[in-house]
Parts: sequence; C-alpha cells; structure tokens
Amino acid sequence: MTATPANPPRVLLAKLGLDGHDRGVKVIARALRDAGMEVVYLGMRVTADQVAAAAAQEDVDVVGISILSGAHMRLMPRMVDALERHGIRGGDDEDGVTLLVGGTIPDGDVERLRELGVDGVFPVGSFTGEMVEFIRNNVKS
Repeated sequence: MTATPANPPRVLLAKLGLDGHDRGVKVIARALRDAGMEVVYLGMRVTADQVAAAAAQEDVDVVGISILSGAHMRLMPRMVDALERHGIRGGDDEDGVTLLVGGTIPDGDVERLRELGVDGVFPVGSFTGEMVEFIRNNVKS
C-alpha cells in the first residue's frame, strides 16, 4: 500500500514477548491516530509470526514493536525473519513494510538493531512527534 493524504499510512503496533506493560504503546497509537494515520493494535504477548501474518492481512505500511522487557536483541531478529517469510519485507522488495521498534533499548544496541534490518529505533524518552515524522518521511507517498 502506498500512503497518500487520501490514503494515510497504515500502522500495526504490537508488544512482542512476555512484556505486560502496554500504556506507552497505547499513547503512541493515539498520537499516530491524532496525526491522521490508521492504527491497528494487536495487543500484548503476541509472537513475531502473529504480527507478520496480521501485517500481511491488514496491508500495513509500518510495523511498530514495543519492547520494555530488554529482550529486543532476541525478539527483533525473529520479527525481521517473520516479515521476510510472510513476503512483506526483504529481498528486492523496496516497497516492504517499514519496521520500527521502541522501548527500553540501550544506546549501544541502536546500531545493531539497524544492522538487523530495523528502520527506526525509538528508545524510552523518544517523543511521539519524532515517530510521526519518521513515518511520514519513510513511507512512500
């Protein structure tokens, strides 16, 4: 899907793993909706395969993952792999979904996550406006 003013970006948000804190991702969902984006929130304790399947079914432009448990270096490679297996990211597909992760992410892991294939990394303390602008600047219109 290509985002345009008449066709706003579609964003899927989810909490991977056993992390049970979802207040922050709900704040982000609201901010993205307020910015005119369509948001699908899968909820907590979902797997990478569930997220990828939903992203393919919902035809989203962006997948945003919230991880506060510190398991981002274990879970995000699984997420990248699941998106590739579902055919919505990887290979020669430049139109694949934009992948974001936010949460308790040490500065030292930011570049490693980008090397894994994560497009945008938003550690705790990032402003929702930064996320909105990142999506607007990185989803093709």
